[in-house]
Amino acid sequence: MVDQMIEAPAVTQESDHLQIKSIDHVHWWVGNAKQAMYYWWQAFGFKPVAYSGLETGNRRFASYVLQSDNIRFVLSSAYRPTDEISAHHMLHGDGVKMISLEVEDVAQAYQATVSRGAMSAWEPREERDEYGVYRTSAIRTYGEVLHVFVDRSDYQGVFAPSYKAIQFEAKPTGLVAIDHMVGNVELGKMNYWVNFYNRVMGFRLLQGFSDDQISTEYSALMSKVMSNGNGRVKFPINEPAEGKKKSQIEEYLDYYMTPGVQHVAMITKDIIATVRELKNRGVEFLRVPETYYDVLPDRLKEVNVKEDLAAIRELGILVDYDDEGYLLQIFSRPLQDRPTAFIEVIQRHGARGFGAGNFKALFEALELEQERRGNL
Repeated sequence: MVDQMIEAPAVTQESDHLQIKSIDHVHWWVGNAKQAMYYWWQAFGFKPVAYSGLETGNRRFASYVLQSDNIRFVLSSAYRPTDEISAHHMLHGDGVKMISLEVEDVAQAYQATVSRGAMSAWEPREERDEYGVYRTSAIRTYGEVLHVFVDRSDYQGVFAPSYKAIQFEAKPTGLVAIDHMVGNVELGKMNYWVNFYNRVMGFRLLQGFSDDQISTEYSALMSKVMSNGNGRVKFPINEPAEGKKKSQIEEYLDYYMTPGVQHVAMITKDIIATVRELKNRGVEFLRVPETYYDVLPDRLKEVNVKEDLAAIRELGILVDYDDEGYLLQIFSRPLQDRPTAFIEVIQRHGARGFGAGNFKALFEALELEQERRGNL
């Protein structure tokens, strides 16, 4: 069984048994799908492309599919208060319910994971309409999050059965792909889920960060990054660590009520233009202390950063580097009134890390936000 796993060995070609192609879509369960759609459309530049609801014969929930280049979000809210979606929203607020992964064979993916200890959410099934066959299966992961295996090779519709195409004009902000998605879990559970992703999903440990590396005077956390075989799917797993005061992970767990997806990191090819446009549209970002930018030129004196450091400072963007290059990143404030899920915007110039050099400054900014909320 999964809870008996001990250490996660390195993943070999043979152990990458799922052969995941990509993240097919991220399904958010929300309180009001129409309003959430408007937010992602107008603030983040996602294009609404499909709709399911009463008009399409879906009597259970309203759902919108939005895309920004290779990123696909689905936003759903239930019509009735007794629905599972409504119960999920009452407990968590808006949050990620399903991370859907594209595979060649959903039955094989389901059997491979369940036989290794995963708990089933639903067995392989087919949905059909005039556009073909849409195949899925699903397993349970941390909290109430599901991994859905998707095969749309025999489906030619806009998204899935019961969805119809909708026509909206959108002004993109330059977000092109999902870089990684972070899960927050309870104290003592990080290694459990690291082992789950290794043994059950065939992922390998990419990087790990201890509480010595991710800490301030007041709070700390630990994190390990799991990656699938081709490196296209990366899931960092965080857990709180002992500190003088409440960490951001503990705050998340207090308000989300269970483990869940903390943030979605999205890639842009021009972070200066993307962040400037997002700010113009009202998206709010964390701001690290100004001392971060006072010492930044010295930190980067051996790094050939192409972007204008004055613009980086103006917009509050963070910079880090490793042996393979550098990256730029910035984190939004929470997407709703509950201090839970947020968004990261990231641009990579060769670097494969996750901004370890920015952790202290970022945590100081997060703690300032927690103090304003009275939750530090």
